[in-house]
Amino acid sequence: MNERALAVAGARGVIKRYFDHLPVGPATPIVTLDEGDTPLIYSARLSEECDADVWLKWDGLNPTGSFKDRGMTVAISKALEEGSNAVLCASTGNTSASAAAYAARAGMICAVLIPSGNVALGKLAQALIHGARVIEIDGNFDEALGLSQEMARSHPITLVNSVNPYRIEGQKTAAFEIVEALGRAPDMHLMPVGNAGNITAYWRGYTEAHAAGWIRELPAMIGWQAGGAAPIVTGKVVKDPKTIATAIRIGNPASWNGATEAARLSGGSIGSVRDKEILESYRSLAAEGIFVELAAAAGVAGLRQMHAQGRIQHGATIVCVLTGHGLKDPDWAVATAPRPPRVAAEAGPILRSLDLA
Repeated sequence: MNERALAVAGARGVIKRYFDHLPVGPATPIVTLDEGDTPLIYSARLSEECDADVWLKWDGLNPTGSFKDRGMTVAISKALEEGSNAVLCASTGNTSASAAAYAARAGMICAVLIPSGNVALGKLAQALIHGARVIEIDGNFDEALGLSQEMARSHPITLVNSVNPYRIEGQKTAAFEIVEALGRAPDMHLMPVGNAGNITAYWRGYTEAHAAGWIRELPAMIGWQAGGAAPIVTGKVVKDPKTIATAIRIGNPASWNGATEAARLSGGSIGSVRDKEILESYRSLAAEGIFVELAAAAGVAGLRQMHAQGRIQHGATIVCVLTGHGLKDPDWAVATAPRPPRVAAEAGPILRSLDLA
């Protein structure tokens, strides 16, 4: 799809919006689903709880339901520009859904390696319906990624995991949007960390915004891993990562160095939260009307942990990134909710059941 076609279709998307800040040119065939421009929502409840101004960057409202679309539009567009007709990724779910959708949009083949038993059905369904060729391997995500990298080196196929530099370039646009919405950078930026590409990308976005004179100060970048999958926190690879938050169930992050650099240079940190804390924040976000997948609640869980430890400055401006939509992994919502009562098809029994009679 060329620029003329995009103009006719009225397409937007992060490439068109931030064209001059991305590694694209007039010859780049832009593959877009109008991703980006996701809302920054003020959380009155978290702001009151933490005595700060807390904003939620709701990136689960991208076309395939996760932040991955920001990077995938650039990665697929560049793969097409470079003459590739097939892409490959290893995935715990969100990357496969995004890669499959954008590859379908571009008319490309998409192959996906998933770890055995560790992918939410909502995400796998997306990859399958978009026509991806999905292979389940007897191994974890880190093994799947290693195999994908090996295959991409030896075959004419483009790897579109976050080790692909174009993915990071696209994902940095979320930082630009936050700066535009707030008119400044937040004091603290909190987010989940799995493969660590997203925290790397946000830091790049903020530093580029600072270099361009859009902001005066840079935020402290604070990443949160799940306690059972926290290699950056412990300083060693986790061979068998365990957490209910499947999207961050990663034991050897591909962008490990990028995450630690972002935390170090910004005066931030990488910490861990327990599954119990993630689940509590997952439910608290739902009580505000925001349905996220479990991993997306890790940053909010980290915020609440920091508040309990007295580490939040009064009146600070804080952004928590919500990375994926709850419909990606609805099993926990269904499993933990009470079953609907069954009553007669009459107003009286219904009202009594609702305690409104």
